[in-house]
Amino acid sequence: MAAAADVSVSLRRPLTMKRILTHRLVKPVLFAICLVPFFLLAYRWETHQLGINRAERVARFTGDWTIRFLLISLSITPLRKIRGLSDLIRFRRMLGLFACYYGSLHVLHYFWIDKDWFWPEIWEDFRIRRFFIMGWIAYSLMMPLALTSYSAAIRFLGGKRWQLLHRLAYGSAIAGVVHFYWQGKAALLDPLIYAAIVTVLLGFRLVVFAQRRFRRT
Repeated sequence: MAAAADVSVSLRRPLTMKRILTHRLVKPVLFAICLVPFFLLAYRWETHQLGINRAERVARFTGDWTIRFLLISLSITPLRKIRGLSDLIRFRRMLGLFACYYGSLHVLHYFWIDKDWFWPEIWEDFRIRRFFIMGWIAYSLMMPLALTSYSAAIRFLGGKRWQLLHRLAYGSAIAGVVHFYWQGKAALLDPLIYAAIVTVLLGFRLVVFAQRRFRRT
């Protein structure tokens, strides 16, 4: 009887944003949603729906989702300042790891499908193609974040040093947008939108930094 009463009381409680964000099923559902682009790409690959130059389509698709997940994870910091959205912080690590996941697919596709592990051509890209170099910088800045995303790394590094290390995400986002823009193979609207989002996020961080400095002085 007591258990039934507790369930009845729980059902009568208003469904607030906090209750939604802290529900135990939200993380598994979000995880499944984050995998949708991968399965969609795999389906299109197997059913030959990517056109003649499917290697380029895959590269663009995985690159797009890498930037999107990275920007979404960075957007959680300002969004959690909004009343009722503070629990968004629970999903930032997962979204950042998915950015690294799609970035790894992007890199693997380049080495395996696009270049077929042909190292002379890969080395030539390293030497003369600036967009390739910038993309590699973006991915390299992302890797330390993925490798230190677990709780033991936070305890080992300490909170302040861990937070300072994870500011590399902004550098990765900037390098990723420049990498996209410098390719120049398609309409430039998408990288400009990404650049605008990065600018807003950096502006927010600068405002927060200035406020903290002002309070200290």
